[in-house]
Amino acid sequence: MRGSPFRELRGEVLMGVRGNVLEIGAGTGLNFAYYPPEVASLVTVDPNEGMTAKATKRGNNVAIDVEHVQLSAEKLPFADESFDFVISTWTLCSIPQIENALSEVFRVLRKGGEFRYVEHGLAPEKHIRKWQHRLTPFQKVIADGCHLNRDIAGLVRGAGFILTAGREFYAPKVPKTAGYFYLGAAVKSV
Repeated sequence: MRGSPFRELRGEVLMGVRGNVLEIGAGTGLNFAYYPPEVASLVTVDPNEGMTAKATKRGNNVAIDVEHVQLSAEKLPFADESFDFVISTWTLCSIPQIENALSEVFRVLRKGGEFRYVEHGLAPEKHIRKWQHRLTPFQKVIADGCHLNRDIAGLVRGAGFILTAGREFYAPKVPKTAGYFYLGAAVKSV
């Protein structure tokens, strides 16, 4: 997730982000370098203690203040409408109760606020989907709960968001079963 195509996608999803921002599944903090200076505050959540420790070190080397909270996005401890933007990069595949997490993202986002994401998930071709469904039980075991077969755009819409921008595509040099990407922006309607 560090190579050139991934860096470009991180920059694209974070372009124009400003105000108070929440990043779910921050991992080791690879996104931190791409946040614009208009970000007033950045709060990250991740359930993995090891990832949070690495993100804390990486956060000490960027110009914005980063607060780290070690927990899952399925139950966020923040007040309703606390954030201008919520960010997710390659995270939604591994959250066990994805609908709960997206409901929480919707709750903590201000009216008119934006949920931005880049994720991998369910491909449009029937033969690729068949393999995604077959491989997901194994993928969940070897890749920390990762599902190859989630319809990301459908899940985001199902949480009440209105998709305002996005594209779906196969990532170069990634097997099609794991390389169908969703890059999008969705708003919390007023």
